This record gives sequence, C-alpha cells and structure tokens, in this order.
Amino acid sequence: MTSMLPPRAPAPAPTTAGAPAPAPNGVPDPAPRPAAPVGRARTVAAATAVAATVPYLGLKLLWLTGHPVGAGDADAMDDLWLVNLLTFGMDAVAVLLALSFVRPWGRRAPAGLVAFPMWVATGLLGTILVALPLFLLSTVLLGPDQAPPGTDDGPSGWVFPVVYGGFAVQGIALITGFLLYARERWAGLLRHDRIRDLPRSPTLTTQRAFACVAAPLAAGVAAARGYWACGGTTGLPLEWQEYHGRGVAVMDGVTALMAVAAGATLLLLVFRGRPGWRLRGPLALVWTAAGSLFGWGSWQLVAFGTFTAAPDARRAVPGLMTLVEAAQVVTGLLVLAVGAIALAERSAARAVPDTAWAPAVPRSGRAADVESAQ
Repeated sequence: MTSMLPPRAPAPAPTTAGAPAPAPNGVPDPAPRPAAPVGRARTVAAATAVAATVPYLGLKLLWLTGHPVGAGDADAMDDLWLVNLLTFGMDAVAVLLALSFVRPWGRRAPAGLVAFPMWVATGLLGTILVALPLFLLSTVLLGPDQAPPGTDDGPSGWVFPVVYGGFAVQGIALITGFLLYARERWAGLLRHDRIRDLPRSPTLTTQRAFACVAAPLAAGVAAARGYWACGGTTGLPLEWQEYHGRGVAVMDGVTALMAVAAGATLLLLVFRGRPGWRLRGPLALVWTAAGSLFGWGSWQLVAFGTFTAAPDARRAVPGLMTLVEAAQVVTGLLVLAVGAIALAERSAARAVPDTAWAPAVPRSGRAADVESAQ
C-alpha cells in the first residue's frame, strides 16, 4: 500500500562552528600547537648580542657617511669604503641572527638561513674570543706592540677596546643564544651521546673521502700560518715583511690551531676514533674551527687576498698567501659538506622535523610508538 504522507526531508548533517575542514584523505587538518615560550636566558643572550653590535655599527656608519671619528687618517676612509660597507653588513646580519633566536619568524625560518650564517659567525667571533686573551696576555708580558713606522695617524687608542670588546661580548652572547635555540629546534637530530653511537650510514664512504681531502689542506694551512706566526716572512707582502705586528702573529697562530682542530676532529668523527668520547665536544670544536677557516679565509680573500698586482708594490699580495686563504675556504666547505650530508641523512632516516614548533601530524599508533622510543 502506498503511503499518503509526504516524504520526510532528510535531516541536515550536524555541523560544528569552526570545525576544521577535512583533508583530501579524510583526516582533519590539525590545529597548530602554540609556540613554545622563549626562555629568559635566550632573551637576555639575544638582547646582549644586539646591544654589543651598537658601538661597531655606529662607528662604521660614521665612517661610511664621511665622519672619520677615531680613524686618524681621513683620506684612508675613501679607500676603505667598500671594506667598511661589508663589515657593517656582516654585523647587521649578526643582529638579524640574534633576533631570529627569539622572534616567531625565526622559528619558521629555513634551517639553512639560520645555521649557515651562524656557522660563519661562530668561526669569526670564536677566533676573536681565543685570540684576544692571548694578545692581551702578550701585552702584559712583553709590553705594548710597537706601531709600524709612519703610522702616527692611525686609529685612536679607544677604537681597539671598543671594537674588540664589543666583538667579545657579541660572540659570547650570540653563541649562547644559538645553543639554546638549537637545543630546542634540533634536539631530535643531536641525541647521540658518544662517538660510538654514530650510525654507519650509506654515505659514510663519501664523508670519509671528503675528510681525506680536507685534512691535508688543513695541514697545509696550519703549516703556513704557523710559520708566519713564528716570524717567517716568505709569501707575505713586502709591507708585512718589514713590519709583522704581534696582533697579526697571534691571529696566524690561532688560525693554525683552528686548521689542526678542523682536520683532526673531522677525521676522528668520520672514522669513529675514540668511540668512548662524548660527542658534543668534538662537534662544537669542528663546527667552530671549520667556520673560522671559512669565515676568515673568505674575508681575507675579499679584503686583500686577491691583490696580487697593486699600484704600490709593497702592498701586493703574493700568490702563496692567496693560495693559503683559498685552502682555508675549501677546507671549511668540505667540513660543512660532511656535516650537511650527515644531518640531512639522519633527518630523513628518523623523519624528525627540523623544527620543534611544526604542527603535530596524526600518525598511526605504531609510528607514534617508534618515535617515542627514539
């Protein structure tokens, strides 16, 4: 029998205001987790690093705009305009790095945009942190370094403590802020405690090949820089042969130590030497030493390393010095390549996101168990 009642309209599907739209696979998009609060220590470190750049940036800005405050020779500022612009930009990058450790956009920045400039900054500032106390100690023991002849119009006496004191504070604060930032962002990639815990990865042969090229280059750099630090003059410009200041000698000696540390520590890691050693020390050492070689080698090539033919023959840079600086850059890049390969492989193998602030993605129970076990 056919019913005489009108057909009932289908009930509307229940909706929830603000419910997330289903994804193509039927799983709703997860709501993003709130950003983890920035600790006080990291905030203080970032603020200190920014404050430490103010004297240097201010001084460079004055020089760039034609106000040679503390410079002594005003005419030399015209010749050094490009160098002053580059150094101003380098310190401005340090300000951006410090801000990235505490600002939301720094949490979303690609890993390479933070890690690479911080690697270079660690090398540049870390070298100063080692060389500055040695130079001051030599001043106490041997007296002030003699100024080169004909430089009575050099920088004022207050410029050195302002500039290098700022670099020292900036280095300590910036490195501290980065360590706290990296511990939160990349903790999943740095969980190994001992060298023996490092996995035998499929790319280990490639890493070892790079290390076997980097180590002899580093040894050559160490030999050349050590020779110059001890007073040798072969391969230096004639002007430097006539006067090789103590500060330059200290920097050469520290660079030689950095070269030895970079080559030896890289070999130690890729060939798994001293398996019982804790991993953090060698990693920090090779990070700093390789950054030092790359950073200072690149800077010296840009500043004066390529002027093999200069109007003033006394300032012409011999090819040997340029070769040593280029070897520093190549050594640093090889160490960087080994580290990048190892971290990229580890990240892919463990499926660990490069940021602790990424939205949580629903996983199967088995995947969650595996990750929690790791």
